[in-house]
Amino acid sequence: MATTTTELSSPPRDGASPAPARAAKERTQLPHVLFALPALVMFGVFALLPLLGVIALSFTTWNGIGAIEFTGLTSWKEVLSRSSTWNGLALVVLMVVATWLTQTPLSILLGAFLAGPQRYRNVLAVLYFLPLLLSSAAIAITYKSLLDPNFGLASGLNMDVFALNWLGDTTLVWYVVLFVIAWQFIPFHTLIYQGAVRQIPQSMYEAAQIDGAGRVRQFFSITLPQLKYTMITSSTLMVVGALTYFDLIFVLTQGGPGVATRILPLDMYLTGFRGNEMGVASGLAMMLVVLGLGLALGVQRLGGKDASASQMEGA
Repeated sequence: MATTTTELSSPPRDGASPAPARAAKERTQLPHVLFALPALVMFGVFALLPLLGVIALSFTTWNGIGAIEFTGLTSWKEVLSRSSTWNGLALVVLMVVATWLTQTPLSILLGAFLAGPQRYRNVLAVLYFLPLLLSSAAIAITYKSLLDPNFGLASGLNMDVFALNWLGDTTLVWYVVLFVIAWQFIPFHTLIYQGAVRQIPQSMYEAAQIDGAGRVRQFFSITLPQLKYTMITSSTLMVVGALTYFDLIFVLTQGGPGVATRILPLDMYLTGFRGNEMGVASGLAMMLVVLGLGLALGVQRLGGKDASASQMEGA
């Protein structure tokens, strides 16, 4: 009888968990689901439902006022046959590549610089972050006024470089657009890289100094490799964000000169709300969704299976 009592009171074998422990674990997991429920409801109402509505509208013909008529693939045929669609798609791909090449190196360098221990760098960090707090429309209006050849900096400073037709030339306008975008959004990515650089163990730099490595060698051998996962996150935000620069370009250039800056998001807006072709505009919106998902998944794919891991794992 004693032997039986001992066997019953002995702990369970490895891999087996008592029923009370399982019940307690299930009770603790339930609140986690409840905490995520409001976010899931918001995502469903403000993201999934509108997306389903856009998908449905892309198979209709609607001018935004009258009755909605289901016309099958008519709107899609119009989308794929328009030259402005492919021009906008090419321009938005150019925007993605150009903004990434412009913002990423500068953001990494500024982030590494601001991660230093010097006190004055905190002041610089605040100054660098200010453009991100401003409205894109307000920034576009400001730069448009400054670059006006008659009433802007050209007349105020009497400098020939500002007298150029910056917003009227098909080539110069792209330099302006890329500069304004970089000026506004580099601070955000700089902040991301600043936090990531501060997480790199200082012992790695101390070991490199003992081996005789200078600052440049430390940057390329330690800092950049340790920023791999941060670069993936920043690049994903940067690439997907490049598909949403509608407001800035709309105010700054109106898609001009001609169609030089009529990127796909702007073409979608002009088609839907000025051309009153909601079915075609919905098709353009679906192209943007597919392009954004493809680019985001592509960037994540480049990072490998551990793209979401902590950079501290590489220490």
